[in-house]
Amino acid sequence: MTTSTWIKIIIAAAIGTVLGLVYGWVIDPIEYTDITPNILREDYRADYVLMAAEAYQSEQDPETAARRLAILGSEAPAQIVTSTLAYAEKNKFTESEIILLKGLLTAMQTYQPQGVAAP
Repeated sequence: MTTSTWIKIIIAAAIGTVLGLVYGWVIDPIEYTDITPNILREDYRADYVLMAAEAYQSEQDPETAARRLAILGSEAPAQIVTSTLAYAEKNKFTESEIILLKGLLTAMQTYQPQGVAAP
């Protein structure tokens, strides 16, 4: 191949790349709607669990708190809060936030879903 052929190929590839990026980022970007929290990054997941802990503190309803945590995945609610508490302590959350998470953890450790008999 000649040099002019290589130049044409490189120019065509560059134009195609630029047009693809413009289309994907400007003309028709991906918009996420109606997604569930189970795909959140770890820091946003911790914020979600902290919000559930704040709501639990004011409501004192373990059933609702467990449902809020259940949308984060198939782990048990107590395990979700335990991993969030470890993340919070590692990332220097405030003492009041850690207390809220510990309160929610205690509630989730003693929580029994309705209709399930204790062993």
